[in-house]
Amino acid sequence: MSRRVILSRRLFLAAPLAVAACQASPGAVDLHDVARVERYLNTTRGLTAQVVQTWPDGGVGEGTLSYEPGNLRLDYRTPHPMRLVAAGGHLVFRDAQRQSVTRMNLSHQPLGLLLATPVHLGGAVVVTAIRHGANVLQISMARSDNPSQGLLTLGFSDFAGQLSLVAIDLLDARRNSTRLHLTDVRTGTDFPPDFFSLSAPL
Repeated sequence: MSRRVILSRRLFLAAPLAVAACQASPGAVDLHDVARVERYLNTTRGLTAQVVQTWPDGGVGEGTLSYEPGNLRLDYRTPHPMRLVAAGGHLVFRDAQRQSVTRMNLSHQPLGLLLATPVHLGGAVVVTAIRHGANVLQISMARSDNPSQGLLTLGFSDFAGQLSLVAIDLLDARRNSTRLHLTDVRTGTDFPPDFFSLSAPL
């Protein structure tokens, strides 16, 4: 398998979140926090953000992230134009410079935990840790039947009880890690009907 395909497949599959000043919460998982995160992921509409992504090989890219419950899109400006669209349990990654298209099923990938519809953090999904810091909430989760398939960690700012997604970290079965740091997070964008189409060209 070529290095190009390996790096494409590692895109979006990993990482332990290192939110500053976070400390592990002792004891059982706080169900109130779990419910807050579920509600945020299932009701947030038209989310857009600027994103800096660090790949498993240390490479860095910048672009725009777009999210609707069940759908996610990343449009990269650097290191060159690329687009990732995840919807309907599948992911398509298009690289304009390399003229390549990579397709993946999300059923065994950490990213799939974020894009279930609706997101339910119980049963098939187990919350492995919740951590709090100064105005920060971090939650980690995995598949109950096979946690070794990967770990998804989400970081939120938490001001006056209002959550806002600021980081996505994924750790895959091979311990490869990918991190997305979000800034300028906004909601309420009205996306076109085909915005999350897996077949749209770059």
